[in-house]
Amino acid sequence: MLACKKYLDVIPDDVATLNSSFANENEAQAYLLGNCYANLQRLSDVCRNAGFTTSGEVIIPTDLPSNQSLKGSGQDAGFNLLRGFQNVQNPLFNFWDAYNQGLNLWQSIRFCNTFLDNVNTPPDVTVTERKRWIAEAKFLKAYYHYWLIRMYGPIPIADVALPVNATTDQVRQKQLPVDSCFNYVVHLIDEALPDLPPSIQNVITEDGRITATIALAVKAEVLATEASPLFNGNPDYSSFANIDGTKLFSAAPDKAKWQKAADACKAAIDAANASGAALYQFVAQSGIAHMTDSTKLLLTLQGAVTSSWNTEQLWTLNPYFGYQIQASPRVNALATTVYNFFSNFSVPIGESELFYTNNGVPINEDKTWDYPNRYKVVQGDDANGHYVRKGYSTNKGNLNREARYYADIAFDGSTWFGSSNTDDNNPDVINAVNGPAAPLDPIAYNATGYWARKLVPYQTASANNSFQTFNYSWPFMRLPALWLLYAECLNEANGPSAAVYTWVDQVRARAGLPGIQAAWAQYSRTPNKPGTQDGLRQIIHQERRIELAFEGQAGWDLRRWKELQNVLVNPFLGWNVMNETKTTGQYYNLQTVYQPQFGLRDYLFPIQKADMLYNPNLVQTPYW
Repeated sequence: MLACKKYLDVIPDDVATLNSSFANENEAQAYLLGNCYANLQRLSDVCRNAGFTTSGEVIIPTDLPSNQSLKGSGQDAGFNLLRGFQNVQNPLFNFWDAYNQGLNLWQSIRFCNTFLDNVNTPPDVTVTERKRWIAEAKFLKAYYHYWLIRMYGPIPIADVALPVNATTDQVRQKQLPVDSCFNYVVHLIDEALPDLPPSIQNVITEDGRITATIALAVKAEVLATEASPLFNGNPDYSSFANIDGTKLFSAAPDKAKWQKAADACKAAIDAANASGAALYQFVAQSGIAHMTDSTKLLLTLQGAVTSSWNTEQLWTLNPYFGYQIQASPRVNALATTVYNFFSNFSVPIGESELFYTNNGVPINEDKTWDYPNRYKVVQGDDANGHYVRKGYSTNKGNLNREARYYADIAFDGSTWFGSSNTDDNNPDVINAVNGPAAPLDPIAYNATGYWARKLVPYQTASANNSFQTFNYSWPFMRLPALWLLYAECLNEANGPSAAVYTWVDQVRARAGLPGIQAAWAQYSRTPNKPGTQDGLRQIIHQERRIELAFEGQAGWDLRRWKELQNVLVNPFLGWNVMNETKTTGQYYNLQTVYQPQFGLRDYLFPIQKADMLYNPNLVQTPYW
């Protein structure tokens, strides 16, 4: 048998005829892995994931020339969604027709249906293998439908592959009520579960394939999405109906959906535990000159993402993360010799302020943290010496923050362990004022002065006029995401409880933070916040946004919570990175990069106007 993994990485240029595709075991497996799985693997590209590009976590400069890498390749389409460029004539992120960074998920669903129709043809496939293949195809079909539901709300359900001689009425399908769409996805996953392996045994040939643990975790996410305010009795969509008058959204919220989602989360956690899932812990490698415990914690937090296929990653996609040169600052002088070192992935100041103080509470709640003076220029001190260069003039808001802040974000004055320098006694420092990290030209610059450090492993370095990337496969779901989802569902179903605190506190403990109740009681100006359902909801939402920052999740969470509009009401701010005098005083002046444009209609994506003409049974997305 050919190695399965190569099919997950290589997508064939041509689709073979149906007969040859199912002539034998090898060809049938190639069809499953090379066609049914193909667009799933492409979803590892964060630039075509609205959870990443529309989250407000990362933006790119608005003045990039047309030949710059992101803009020239069209990979800026998702970032342009927040600039008000969405439209019905030629929608950005068109996953209905595969335009503007979108993928044709209907084609992927058709591949799955074709596979299911023909999987019994090859005579040399074992019963056990055939069952597994069928289960994988069903899961994939369910997941592609789920992705479309998150984007468009009510959609048609493509449960069978229509014949080439299908009638016009058969082709022109109507959208189903959104609850029916979610139920279909869950039903398919339930059908697939019994025949999926609990975990991958042969990692060389099978990494990237679907397991029962993955399917259970996705089922939990699907149910939590259905239970969330965007889809569960959303008054904004109460009048939205099909062409025959069928209402497409429930009229009132159903609290029972949260309990159903909580039960699914617990089942997924139990399955993950049984399969050996556990939090990642960094183990020092050879070649490290000197490393403090503080840096080890930073590398543990970062390595949960950049150390591929570790025990914390419940679901990892095979393709490598391809934007390290966009996410990284120019750490040292060697980096200035690298052609096209863009550094364009820019973290707005608002995102940087999401992270807690070192006491584990929001910066605007901590009684001991100087929130009003957070934009003043101060010098790094002994207390922060492991993460901010002592004596370096930097923004006061960079001091006394939680470890995840320093693991996830780089800024002017922050130390950088790695990039060929692994000596904690003399680390490199990011100089964005007049050093290597300052703009080289109007192309190679960061628009805010904050970089998504989390996405760049310490092993990646600049040397010999090249950017030497330490590649890692993209993690689609980590164990803490499931824990925090469980805590969210429990709180929504029944309010605060010891169980809710426990699941959140496990995530905080790995980051070196005290538990919720202890932290708020001692340091917060609102000490009773964790004791109310609404207060605990705010804490859980912020905890998810911090823990899962830059992982392509926040944009989806903020949509389902109906909170993205509130996040994007404020302008994207950064420092004066283009300061002409190259002085600290001029650099530390707040600048507006741009004002995001996001309204009620943007929670769901428009269907291309041409599709409405081709299929008059469709109704346009609300407010479009």
